[in-house]
Amino acid sequence: MKKFLSISLIIISIFILVACNANFKFKENLTLYNLNISYDEQMNKLECETNVDYVNKSDNTLDVLKFHLYPNAFRENAKASVVSLANVAKAYPNGKSYGNIEIKSVTISEKKVEYAVNGEDENILEVPLFNNLYPNDRVQIKMNFTVNLANINHRLGYGENAINVCNFYPIACVYEDGEFVCDLYNSNGDPFYSDVADYTVTITMPKDYVLASSGKQVESFENEQNMTYKIKANCVRDFGFVMSKKFKIKTQNYANRVDINYYYLNDDIAEETMSLIENSLAFFEKKIGLYPYDSISVVQTNFVHGGMEYPNMVLVSDDVKDYETYRIVIVHELCHQWWYGVVGNNQFDYGWIDEGLTEFCTTYFFENHSQYGRSMENMIRAATFSYTTFMKVYSDVQGEVDTSMNRALDEFNTEPEYVYNTYVKGMLMFSTVYELVGNKKFDKALQYYYETNLYENVNPVDVIKCFSKATGKNLENLFNSYLEGKVKIIAK
Repeated sequence: MKKFLSISLIIISIFILVACNANFKFKENLTLYNLNISYDEQMNKLECETNVDYVNKSDNTLDVLKFHLYPNAFRENAKASVVSLANVAKAYPNGKSYGNIEIKSVTISEKKVEYAVNGEDENILEVPLFNNLYPNDRVQIKMNFTVNLANINHRLGYGENAINVCNFYPIACVYEDGEFVCDLYNSNGDPFYSDVADYTVTITMPKDYVLASSGKQVESFENEQNMTYKIKANCVRDFGFVMSKKFKIKTQNYANRVDINYYYLNDDIAEETMSLIENSLAFFEKKIGLYPYDSISVVQTNFVHGGMEYPNMVLVSDDVKDYETYRIVIVHELCHQWWYGVVGNNQFDYGWIDEGLTEFCTTYFFENHSQYGRSMENMIRAATFSYTTFMKVYSDVQGEVDTSMNRALDEFNTEPEYVYNTYVKGMLMFSTVYELVGNKKFDKALQYYYETNLYENVNPVDVIKCFSKATGKNLENLFNSYLEGKVKIIAK
């Protein structure tokens, strides 16, 4: 009887899993990036070719395409600094260093295009089209370019322990409301906004490096000096990778669906970290929805901030010394696979959408995992005290302080002002929603919000509508009181 029952449960579980996966199919008819990258270790640069098979998903006819050139923010005399003044020494331990992206050629159907590098700060590649691109039509654009890496502990650059290669290639600007979104790089937050796309990437590097990346390695080739990896990543928001000669690796499979890869430099309790990663995936799948990809990599690397999220890959700074904080960073960045990765938003204009919800869901995770010694009550209390203390000190120095949340990155005067109004206040806002509706309705809201917006980009109105509909409560006034800076937060 027990054997029959076990088999029955297995069959039911498989049926449920198949049914769930059926609801999480990848989007089709996406833009395709075919990237070919070769790393030059002596010159610290990347020689690259990309073939972009771009599909016009808008209702408008396009005669030009625009692409972000994020690496140009790292060049000398750039208008936009990549780090705040307070983080310069930490980011540049060996002194200031610069990098950039050099576009060598752009062709369409083997015909050279008179492209232009413009934008506010040489941050936009403008590609005129020979023929009008109608809705749902495609055009193939080939670009050759070089990325020169700065010596910086950041998303893009080389450090003592690793080379981070993220936000490095020309990526199509989102087209919405009749125009391309071409925001400038900013040291506050994550100044990125992109649609999901399919990627096929080939990376060649010296064979003594270990590679961590978005997507999944499907082939590898070796010669006397180099290793070449072919990687597939479908329906992801962008693509990044990290190289290091010092990586140690742990791997395991989660739920017979997801390969977990942990690339670390220093971790005496790596097995415990792997358990944390698995627990995080299981919790967020239970509360939000299935992780739709077949791999996830956690990468310890030289990085100026605590961590950073990319599709199927998260970075955790090797400068995070205490393990308690290290744990929090990992959980937070993994949660971004749901909030930013699958459900996207304009991180330049509405950073609170992904950061505030991710920060609360991180708190939610620890509330449900007592073995890590943290409770939601204590974390919310600490966040409230931290926020009110900061605002008091800030107002004493600055006078009147803007506490609104619906602000673009360049509208925050300082990085701390951004962090407290986006992460901390965002967490407190979702905590208030949680307290008002209760855990069951909140879970329902998370799941509805996720399922409704799979692989899409949302705005504040979408967030409020989803949470209101799923909970059966009109939450517009509650959200707006936080977003507009009207709510009064008092330390408990």
